[in-house]
Amino acid sequence: MAHLSFVQGDITEQQVDAVVNAANSSLLGGGGVDGAIHRRGGPEILAACRDLRASQYGRGLPTGQAVATTAGRLPARWVIHTVGPVWHSHEDRSALLASCYRESLRVADELGAATIAFPAISTGVYGWPMDDGARIAVQTVRETDTAVAEVRFVLFDAAAYEAFAAFA
Repeated sequence: MAHLSFVQGDITEQQVDAVVNAANSSLLGGGGVDGAIHRRGGPEILAACRDLRASQYGRGLPTGQAVATTAGRLPARWVIHTVGPVWHSHEDRSALLASCYRESLRVADELGAATIAFPAISTGVYGWPMDDGARIAVQTVRETDTAVAEVRFVLFDAAAYEAFAAFA
């Protein structure tokens, strides 16, 4: 079972094997975590994402799936892109959110990553309530069989940190 840790900070500064990007389905960058990773990682990440769009994901990466690229100029080796679901009060999409974490760990295992850093997927512009997003994230990682030794949740602000740390 992976060791879980929680830090408040900038995911683009994490020295881990793999950083998870809360991407949009286009894989071509955006706001929030996605934009920060693309800006700090440099054009190599965007070029790798364009190659993925041209080859495997012409319609974009489906929600709940994950795929890896170079980390470009980030201090990590790889970026694992995953597309979280948009929260909706009348439709339970929690299985899709859990899938983001499971699939990212599966890709990390395929890469041989020993350490991985996750953001709080879907809790920004996609509107997922932070407490519920934290519960799903921590529970899913704990229940997922993985060779990853350390799973680090990197939370942008104090409120997110507190929500995730409550499930430590």
